[in-house]
Amino acid sequence: MSAEGSTPREEPSDDNHPRAAVAVLSLAGIVVALMQTVIVPLIPQLPHLLHARPEHATWALTITLLVGAVITPIGGRLGDMYGKRRMLLASMGAVTVGSAVCAVSSSLPPFLLGRGLQGLGFGTIALGISAMRDIVPTRRLGSSVGAMSASLGIGGALGLPLAAVIAEFIGWHILFWLCAIAAALAGAGIARTVPESTQRAGGRFDFLGALGLAAVLTCLLLPLSMGATWGWGSPPTVGLLIAFVLIAVAWGAHELRRAAPLIDLRLATGRPVLLTNIASIATGFAFYSMQIMPIQLLMAPTSSELGLGYQMAVAALVLAPSGILMFLFSRVSSWLTERYGPRIALAIGGGGLGLGYAVFLLPLATDVPFTWWLMLISSGISGAGLGTAYAAMPALIMRAVPIAQTGEANGVNALMRVIGTSTSAALVGTILTWSMVTVLGTNGQPTRVPDVAGYLTAAIISLAACVAAALVALAIPAQSSS
Repeated sequence: MSAEGSTPREEPSDDNHPRAAVAVLSLAGIVVALMQTVIVPLIPQLPHLLHARPEHATWALTITLLVGAVITPIGGRLGDMYGKRRMLLASMGAVTVGSAVCAVSSSLPPFLLGRGLQGLGFGTIALGISAMRDIVPTRRLGSSVGAMSASLGIGGALGLPLAAVIAEFIGWHILFWLCAIAAALAGAGIARTVPESTQRAGGRFDFLGALGLAAVLTCLLLPLSMGATWGWGSPPTVGLLIAFVLIAVAWGAHELRRAAPLIDLRLATGRPVLLTNIASIATGFAFYSMQIMPIQLLMAPTSSELGLGYQMAVAALVLAPSGILMFLFSRVSSWLTERYGPRIALAIGGGGLGLGYAVFLLPLATDVPFTWWLMLISSGISGAGLGTAYAAMPALIMRAVPIAQTGEANGVNALMRVIGTSTSAALVGTILTWSMVTVLGTNGQPTRVPDVAGYLTAAIISLAACVAAALVALAIPAQSSS
């Protein structure tokens, strides 16, 4: 659907730009992004901290991903129907409670409950972007949406070193109490600064469609997340993937029959929205690969072929500037969108992300020595490209859908990024696992790390994803983005 078919927008006054609301929503996005990274420094210690087997402790990552993927499109639809501010407050409330539950946990079951509740907040960024369309003047909308989109990268890049330092020197329980306080403050800020949207989507909530979507995403994301552990040819992995296909067909037929579906598949399969979502999957894939590989190389023992032997906090600090550049280049994306359209901004962002991989490939494919500053440059260029691309995606979506469906459409777009990151975690993780070699660790004990060939293969595949994102962006109809 083109912009001409959209519901007319009631234009907010340019003299009354809600800067405080934009800042609060962006901060809320950073808080939610932190929930994805605070767990990373704790992963090796979780079995000991929670008295759990290592294969069970990995659910602390998986459950948050699953819950977040399911709630993002559902929360977007509920926001369209019942108010985006209301759903934003519910999201921050869930993150607050979930963080507090994690903070008081000493065993795995309550900790998983808390991590699941934190996952309920993952729809915040899509909801915040949709709320901005309602309250921000058109002239300011691009930069505001860019800041909200970039909050994902800022939280991800800055969260890792902060979490590592707090967990190591203060305590992991304190880490989750700080998350609870941050989420509560963000919720209070939303309640004070963000007005409720006046636009509402019609119809009744599609409970059967929501249940079907949850089943579809679980059957897809669970084997992608756990396939390496279970085995890619194991009955649980294969069975879930078969169930995904069967349930997806039945769910799609149900959605197409409904007058007010949970997800408007006809809208989602229109060329502008469909191509934007395909580009989002490719970009999400490349983004997560850049999160996985550089930090492993920086932390690998010096006895390995390229390892530098840094501690987690130091390695994370080397990569942290990428989050700042992601934020800064979200504004560049707004400038590009105003002058050339969001599809060009998305293509340039994909190209920038690819350039970061080209730098990353230098020490893998040539005689250029591997250094920390080379990883700093690579991750920085990637962050700039990602900030440009992520800020352009909501602009493309909002130009192609009616205002009453922006929450739903942005939720689906955010889900596509999750599918991209999950696919990256599965494929790149498997490639690196298959390429493991044994070296001496920093403590003199044997340890296993990926070899150069594994990193080279994964980086080439990720570079191909960047190229695909840029080409798909250019295939989006120009008249829908100008």
